[in-house]
Order: sequence, then C-alpha cells, then structure tokens
Amino acid sequence: MTGMPPVIAGLIGAATMLLLIILVVVIRRTVEGRHQLSAPRAGSVASTDMSRVVGALRAGTMLVGSHDEVLTTNQTALAMGLARGARVGFPELLELIRGVRSSGEIFRGHIDREREPGVDVVELLGRVVPLEDGVVLVIAEDEAAKRRVESVRRDFVANVSHELKTPIGAIGILAEAVEAASDDPEAVARFAGRLQLESSRLAELVGQIIDLSRLQASDPMGAMDMVDIDDVVDEALGRSRESADHRGVVLSRSQNGPALVMGDRWQLTDALTNLVSNAIAYSDRRARVSVGVSTETVGENRFVDIYVSDNGIGISAEDQERIFERFYRVDHGRSRESGGTGLGLSIVRHIAGAHGGSVSVWSQPRQGSTFTLRLPAYPIEASKDPAVEGVTT
Repeated sequence: MTGMPPVIAGLIGAATMLLLIILVVVIRRTVEGRHQLSAPRAGSVASTDMSRVVGALRAGTMLVGSHDEVLTTNQTALAMGLARGARVGFPELLELIRGVRSSGEIFRGHIDREREPGVDVVELLGRVVPLEDGVVLVIAEDEAAKRRVESVRRDFVANVSHELKTPIGAIGILAEAVEAASDDPEAVARFAGRLQLESSRLAELVGQIIDLSRLQASDPMGAMDMVDIDDVVDEALGRSRESADHRGVVLSRSQNGPALVMGDRWQLTDALTNLVSNAIAYSDRRARVSVGVSTETVGENRFVDIYVSDNGIGISAEDQERIFERFYRVDHGRSRESGGTGLGLSIVRHIAGAHGGSVSVWSQPRQGSTFTLRLPAYPIEASKDPAVEGVTT
C-alpha cells in the first residue's frame, strides 16, 4: 500500500489543526456567554456551532460537562465507546476526566480501557483538556484500528476474490450448458433455474460485501437517532417471515417493557434480521425461533439485550470461536442450501461495534443456540424530557 503524498498529508493536518482551533474558540465563547447569565443552570447543553465543529473532526471527540454528562460527541467517538448515550463510555475514562478537571492539567498519552470479551481491542491515544466552568474536552484516536484496517484490507481482498470465483464460475458453466441443450426444453428450464439461483447468490454476496466495506470505514453509521427496539424487532421478523414459513419454522417474540437505544435503525434491523435468518437456516423443519428483548444493568451502565434463540443443530465450542469471522461457515452444506454467504455474523459484529455494543453466543450441539446483541440503553426518562432535544450525540 503506497503512502499518502506529503502535500495531501500536510493539508489534512493543517485542516485538522484549524478545526481544533475553531473548536477551542467556540467553546470559550460559549463559556463566556454562560458567565453572563445570572444563574447558569447545571448540565448546560452544547451550542449548535460547538456540535458542528466536534462532528467535523475525524478523531474521536467528546465534550463532557461539569457533572460528567456528555454534552456533544461525534460518531467516531461513539464507535470507540467513549460515550454511551449521555454518559461517559467506560470507568477508566471517567476517572481520567475527573482527575484532569480537578488538577487543571492537560493529559496526553494512552487512555487505558479494560477489554470486554468479544470486543475488538481498542488502544486509545489522546488528549484530555480541562476548559472553563468544569467542561472537559476529550480527543482520541484508536492506534489498534489503524493496524487492523491494513490487515483487514489484505484478508478481505483475498477472501472476496476466492468467494466470487464460485458463483461466477457456476454461472459461466450453466450458460454453456443452456447453449448446449438448446434443443431440450426441459434441460434449458432446469439450467435456467440454476442460473437464477446462482445469480441471486452472487447479488447477495456483492451486496453484503458492500455493506461490510461500509461498516469497516472510519465513519460506519449514516445517522444517529433514538431507536425503539420494538420497531426493530417488528421489521426483522417481517423480513424473515417468508423464509420461516417455507421451512415450517415458528417465530415468536417477547419483550419486557420499552427499550430505546441511540443508533441507525436500519443497520440494527439488518443485524437482527441476519441473526433471525441464521437461526431459521440452522434449525430443523417445524422448529421454533424466538426473539426476546430485556434490559440489564452492569455497574452504572444499562444495556438493551436482544436475544435470538433456536433449538437447532447447535455450534461446537471450536466453531464458536470463529463464527464471527468473515466467510466462516459452520456447516458448508446447509449454508449452501440456504444461500448463506458467511458474512452475516461478521456484519452483525461490526454493526454492534459501531453502536458501542457487542454480540455473543451460547450454544450446545443438538441443543440449539442463543445469540445476544447487547447495546447501550438510552434512558427512557431522557426521551420524555424536552431539554434532551438540545443535546447532540
């Protein structure tokens, strides 16, 4: 991979520095304006200009208020897990922010973070800057992500080249067979049906490759909105109903109260649809697939857990360690029968990571599997507060 031309690199660096300067100026003006108020209220929201500047920065950037509330953040910071809704993303960063606010000294260096099972390693290098009125600015970059991107690109190109050869080769052979059997209508009809099947598989593979490439970009999400998980479940089950009916699989659902998250509704729906489709494909006929939603509290953080359970063939312990890899298939024969590409679970993992969450699996051979998509919960009470509309996340 060739390096970036020095002139372009210099321009990008200068633009980044200019944005940082603008950010500091906007913050100072906001703080000065706040001082002019006779009784400034706690937990003030970020100004529109400040939010725009933070959103324009490529590095993960977050502004934290005097009560440890997240005033504004950009999508890169959310992908890194610096923020979970309106709260700081992990205890180590919160402790560092409080220390910088107390000492008044700028922190430069690595930001430690305890690694969670099933989540990619994040090596954060950043700055934590104390500002006026107890506000703290956090700017971070993921050093591990840069190394992962280069490795992913090499592996991805190799895997894609291999996977595309199969349907493309099959289409070529079937086209020749149709031509050779031009005087046999039954054979032509049979080969034409196979051609349509291979074309559909190729289209699905190309579509998922495009989706996965977008999710591996530095800015994987198109939009951040408050998402009702109930709507996500409805849409995912609706998409999966036809395949479930075809296999005679019964779909059921349960939910314990309302559940809200911040994210991209369509990405979350795609992730859940992949999990449900996977459960249907690896279940025997007349089996049951259930989707449930619950909220869990871990320490000071609340999560929404979406789980998909089946009583299908199950997954061995060896396969469980690799099922979220790109193009990995537990059962090649069943995957081919269902048209699986081996990318579905990898897409789920990337969508979960882009939303600051994770995906995990419990399974036993011949006893079924349960996949759990865990996402940071958005406070129900905050969604009813008109003041929340002023907070940009």
